[in-house]
This record gives sequence, structure tokens and C-alpha cells, in this order.
Amino acid sequence: MDTFATQSPLFEDRARAVLASVAAPDARRAAQEFVAQADRDAAFQLDACVHCGRCAEACHFYLVTRDPRHTPVYKLRPMLKAWQRERAPFAALRRWLGLTPPAVTATELSEWSELLYDTCNLCGRCTGACPMGIDIAGLVRRAREGMSVAGFAPADHYKAAQRALDTGSPIGLRWPALKRQIEIQEKETGLKIPVDAEGADYLVILSSIEIVGFAETIGALARIFHQAKVSWTVPSVGFEATNIGVQMGSRDVAAALLSRIVEAALRLKVKYVISPECGHAYSALRWEGPNLLGMAYPFKVVHIVELLDQLVREGRLKTRGKDNRRLAFHDPCQLVRRGGVIDEPRRLLAGVSNNTVELPSPGVANFCCGGGGGVSAIHRAEPLRFAAFACKQQQVEAAGAEALVTACANCRNVLEEAIEQYESTLPVLGLTELIAQYLEPDPPAALP
Repeated sequence: MDTFATQSPLFEDRARAVLASVAAPDARRAAQEFVAQADRDAAFQLDACVHCGRCAEACHFYLVTRDPRHTPVYKLRPMLKAWQRERAPFAALRRWLGLTPPAVTATELSEWSELLYDTCNLCGRCTGACPMGIDIAGLVRRAREGMSVAGFAPADHYKAAQRALDTGSPIGLRWPALKRQIEIQEKETGLKIPVDAEGADYLVILSSIEIVGFAETIGALARIFHQAKVSWTVPSVGFEATNIGVQMGSRDVAAALLSRIVEAALRLKVKYVISPECGHAYSALRWEGPNLLGMAYPFKVVHIVELLDQLVREGRLKTRGKDNRRLAFHDPCQLVRRGGVIDEPRRLLAGVSNNTVELPSPGVANFCCGGGGGVSAIHRAEPLRFAAFACKQQQVEAAGAEALVTACANCRNVLEEAIEQYESTLPVLGLTELIAQYLEPDPPAALP
């Protein structure tokens, strides 16, 4: 803990220095970072594509536009060109002979900014479809490192990153706003929500979308943990789960934001950190965090869905009654496809529903909501995002679902916006809140 406390300010300093250094877009700096990101494994994958087109048929942006530029692997061309020019076998000789691609230009990268950010959710559906096993989504994530450090990321992302560093939240949300929501939920539930309780087993962090748009999730957690007798707390500092650094492709910003959560967990001496209903926050904290921070966590990271499923299986969480609507689960990409949490949400949903249905191509093959990977934060991307929702709409109609249930607040928000755009009234429900709605009532207090 002492070592991390010494190192933590360095993450902040590096992140601020990176953002401060981004001035005019610099194609050469982008190319240098592309090459730096192309380590042995990445380079092998970049060179392994057989141009079969399978990834295109897996991408909803391509399916709704049929624009060949939206083919997932095509988005990696600037990174591939930089690698071929600078580091591929015999690159120096080939460059001397004039056989390498030309250097990437600022004009080219400005065009590619929309392809790498607006038309990619980092959902990984293309990765699953690739017969060569190329992690296209992972390579796009690496390519974004080059774009962001050189000034080619969307302006919306740079602004959100600066807000996150300055206030703790990409939308500028501070502790007083969360404190007010906690007070409201305490009044509605009649339960005390612990804040900064040192020695609690579980640390609950939240995404800005949950706090602003779905604050009832906080009350749902209070009711669930009350019944299951879970020792938990919310931190007043380091409560924000959203990580714009991962979305924009800045490992320095990502590390700085992750360090705040780790600091809160160490300060409060918890055993577990609960990732909220937010897909990319889960992947950032659980999978990328230890590598970005260069440390093994002294606590475990668990998604709220994993914990709820555990509590039900242990008999600590009991429900009564069931929803009679045809409920379908929308699989958050980072949680299900790239995180492997597939069966848990389905078991939970079956416990409170009499009529669950699966969308076509469920689980790891499901379509993204359209807003993942930071796309929902890019204003210019809205028209294409709404167009891509057609794939999800077709799934819903084919299943005859009367409501969607999901375990990601960003998915929920994006789905609601798209459903409204399509002039539909399909409800979108949060899984945690649905479980809380059907909790078995507390037994009546014994008479004195």
C-alpha cells in the first residue's frame, strides 16, 4: 500500500502531461505509437489477415451501411502501414527499394478517426468471427493509443478525459451529487447506505450514468445487501467506475483513473471491489487494470451480476413472485463476449421471470447496443449509432420480446435513446433493480 501511495501521483502527472502535450494533430507521433503498439503478437495478427470478409458480416456498422470502409480489419490500415514501413521484416531494405507503404499523413488519420472511433464499439464480435483468430477489437484498442496521443481522437473524448482528471467524472459529476442521490435512496428505502466504512468486505463503485440516470440502482443495492447481510460501503473519493481513458485509447489516462479506485479500496481495506452495471468499467478494472498499474490487486474484482448470482446460490438472496412479460436479456459486450459472464445473468433473470426468451444469436454472438467503446460519448456519431440499432431491433422483433433486461447502464441508456428514435415503447430494465423488485419481504418484527 505504501509503495502504491508513492506511485499513484505519478499516474496523475503522466495523464495530465499527455493531454497537455496534445496540440496540433501530429501524424509522425501517431505512427511512432502505432509501431510501439505493434509488439510481436500484435504484429503477427496484423500480418495474418487473409481478407476473407468474415469480420465485415459480424459488424453491425457494416451490415447497415454496406460501406467497405466499415469492415473492421480495414480500420487497422494506418497501424499496419506504419508497421510495414518501420518494423516489418526487411523494412529498412524495402523502404530503400521503395517497396514500403508511404508514411501515414494527418489528412489520412483525420479520416480514420471516424472509422476507429465512431464505427467501432470494441465489442469483439469481429474477433469471434475471424477464422485466423485475430483480435481485431484488441488491435483497434491499440491503434487508438496512437490516435489519442497524437491529437486524432474525437474532441468529445479529450474533453471528457480532462473533466475526469479534474473532477473525477467524465461528465463533471462530483461527490455532492452522489451524496444527494444516496440521501434520496436512504429516504425511499429506509436503509442506511454506508459511506467510507473502513473494513467493509465490498466496495461499491458506480458509473456516472447510474448516478444521474438510474439512481434507483443504489437503493436496489441497499435492499439486496440488507437481505443478504453483505458488508459494503461506497467511497466518497474514487467512486467513479467509468474510464474514458480505455475508451479513447490512452493508457496513461486509464491508469490515472483506475488508480483512484485502487486508492479507495486500499484506504478502506476492502476484500472486494464490485464493478457496477457497466461493461467497459468491468473490463478496464478487472482485465486491464493490473497491467496498466503494474501491480497485482490486494483485493478481488467482481461484477455485481457475479455477486448476485453467488448470493442466490448460497441461499442468502431470496425472491418471491415473477414477471410475466416476455423478457429478453441484452448481453453487454464487455461483460459477456469479452468477459465470459454468460450464465449468471440468465440464471438471475430466470429466477424472477416466468417467460424468458433469447434474442437470435445470444450470448457471445449478440449484437452490441451501438454505444460501447466510447461511441455514445461522440456527438457526431449519433446518426450512425442509431442506424446500427437496426440490427438489435431485428433481434428484438424476431424474439417477440416485450422488454429488454441488461446489466450495463451504458447499454441501457443507449438502448433507450435508440428505441425512442425508432418510435418504440419497449421498456429497458436493469437486472439489479429487477432482482430487488422481487425480493422476498423481511419477516415481521417479533412482538416484545
